[in-house]
Parts: sequence; structure tokens; C-alpha cells
Amino acid sequence: MRSAQNLCPVLAIFAATACSSFSATQPQQPAPAVRRGPSIAATLGIPPGHLPPPGQCRIWVPGEAPGHQQRARSCAHIERIAPAGGWILYRPSEDRKVVHVRVVDESRPGVVVHLRVYDVKRGTLIRES
Repeated sequence: MRSAQNLCPVLAIFAATACSSFSATQPQQPAPAVRRGPSIAATLGIPPGHLPPPGQCRIWVPGEAPGHQQRARSCAHIERIAPAGGWILYRPSEDRKVVHVRVVDESRPGVVVHLRVYDVKRGTLIRES
């Protein structure tokens, strides 16, 4: 009999909550950001501020931190000091919107095996040779 006395208030509360209206609302999701495409940082892993100034070159070693890369310099004879697997970045003075990337062979320092031209703003590959 005692269990019936305890059960009545519990059933009354349950019945009251079952009859109440319940609405589940979806959480507000933020509006999608404007998609501009990958940047040079996303495509090559080179922050835009670390690209060489127009008319200069820079040796870039993929996987090394940006702060540990060599400084920009003249392009004269830069292949001689380019390490195996490195990149030689060049920004032409006449077209600041592109960056030329000469890819050095993985096993032979100073030997360029590919030339790729990227759009700086969009980070897209324009051509390869």
C-alpha cells in the first residue's frame, strides 16, 4: 500500500509533463563564409608575406617553418645553393600577380626538374613545364 502512495505523485508529475507542449528548435548555424578558393598558403604552404619581393628569388624548403627559411636574394646563380627537394621561388617584376616555382630534384641539389607558375591571389596553378 505504501508503494501505491509513493507512486501516485510520481505518476501525476509524469502525466503533467507528458501533456505539456514541447518544441525542439534547431540551433542557429552561422551563414557560410564567402569562398574565395585556396590561397598560396593553402596550396604551397607558403604564407603570402614570405613570398620574395618582385624581381627577387627565395629558396624554400617544404616542411621547414617559415621563420627558418632563407632570405630573399638575387636570382643570379641561386640554383647552385638550392638543396635537394627545395623550391626556388621567383616573383617577376613585370607581373606581381604570379610566382614561379622551380622544383629541385629530390636527390640532386641544384637540378631543377619542374617549373610551375601560380596565381598569387587565388593560389591556383596556371601552368607547368
